[in-house]
Amino acid sequence: MAVDYATLKKGGFMRQKQKNHFSLRLRVVGGNLTAVQLAKIAEVAEVFGDGHVHLTSRQSVEIPFIRLEDIEDVKNTLAQGNVEPGVCGPRVRTVTACQGQAICPSGCIDTYALAKELDERYFARELPHKFKFGITGCQNNCLKAEENDLGIKGGIKVYWKAEECIGCGVCVKACRSGAVTITDGKIEVDNSRCNFCGRCYKSCPVEAWDTVHGYIVSFGGLFGNSIRQGEAVIPFIENKEKLLKICDTAIKFFEENAKPSERFRFTIERVGREKFEQVIKEAYENG
Repeated sequence: MAVDYATLKKGGFMRQKQKNHFSLRLRVVGGNLTAVQLAKIAEVAEVFGDGHVHLTSRQSVEIPFIRLEDIEDVKNTLAQGNVEPGVCGPRVRTVTACQGQAICPSGCIDTYALAKELDERYFARELPHKFKFGITGCQNNCLKAEENDLGIKGGIKVYWKAEECIGCGVCVKACRSGAVTITDGKIEVDNSRCNFCGRCYKSCPVEAWDTVHGYIVSFGGLFGNSIRQGEAVIPFIENKEKLLKICDTAIKFFEENAKPSERFRFTIERVGREKFEQVIKEAYENG
């Protein structure tokens, strides 16, 4: 019987150089696995693999040396631990994320919750080529958002509250971009220099800031045979509804305009950056 390698690859089973052996890529959302899932992965690696796993550069786990005849048993065993195969090929891949504000003091958004929502919304969607999301919680950019087809970075827009401020100047020292200054006890924020890191607000001892937590989105990042840095269109997106509308629009643009095997960045360049930006701005304004 002929082996349908394309279907196996779509389901996360990638051919190895060793005949009739596969490395299974797992579905890991936002880099998080439970202890139960880890135990089941270890069991499968021991029973059906060669006793080791590989941690990929995109927060996934691969179990190598799965034999062709064991594939169904592997899937059934993993399901007992609520572990699912991932995907390969021309479709939306697993969403990566740092730990975000739920754990990290620098985090500006709940990255894992957003990763789960995007995963449920887009995972394995068929597209002209692979499409990668990456979510990072703040300007420290641990997940390197701009390397992704669509990168999301958490940010905080700040508004000074004069009536609460004690003029200590801690926020000025905390700001790394020189956007916050103090003169005669009065704080001023240069919005053209602010990068939405939120360090001024986080350092304030008296909470003299109103804040809006939001997103900085970049499009068209690549880090492989060709290297490109993703670029933002909207400086700051202030709510999740607008963010999701923009994500929908970007994927639709790719789906409708890309040639087969063409990455998102090259679609944008071929069709025209101005046209793409217009579509995104319309989605933002109407979202």
